[in-house]
Amino acid sequence: MQKKEIATNKAPAAIGPYSQAVRIGDTLWTSGQIPIDPATGALVQGGIREQGTRVFENLKAVLEQAGTDFSRVVKVNVFITDLNDFAALNELYATYFDKPYPARSCVQVSGLPKGALVEIEMVASV
Repeated sequence: MQKKEIATNKAPAAIGPYSQAVRIGDTLWTSGQIPIDPATGALVQGGIREQGTRVFENLKAVLEQAGTDFSRVVKVNVFITDLNDFAALNELYATYFDKPYPARSCVQVSGLPKGALVEIEMVASV
């Protein structure tokens, strides 16, 4: 199967040697998205809700570019800098997904690019 790069200007451009997402067959793997506003290239200000919303909107744009959506996401990896933000992020998460929910991991990390509070990556069927 051939690997296909997925890219959209509705999400932040890759700032290194990686793709926003890669599709092989009927499976899409997204790179981690942080709360960068694609229009300005700046980190979204605010707390976990504001930053989390931007991350989900960035991922939504990547999923749409690949011809899929949140209903077809099967795995989510969440990286947050403070587990005290877990409950608020969970509330936001529930607004983007319906049952049956994707499998998910959530880990606290010591830091993320640009001082972001959250980074999320997904695997989806296309």
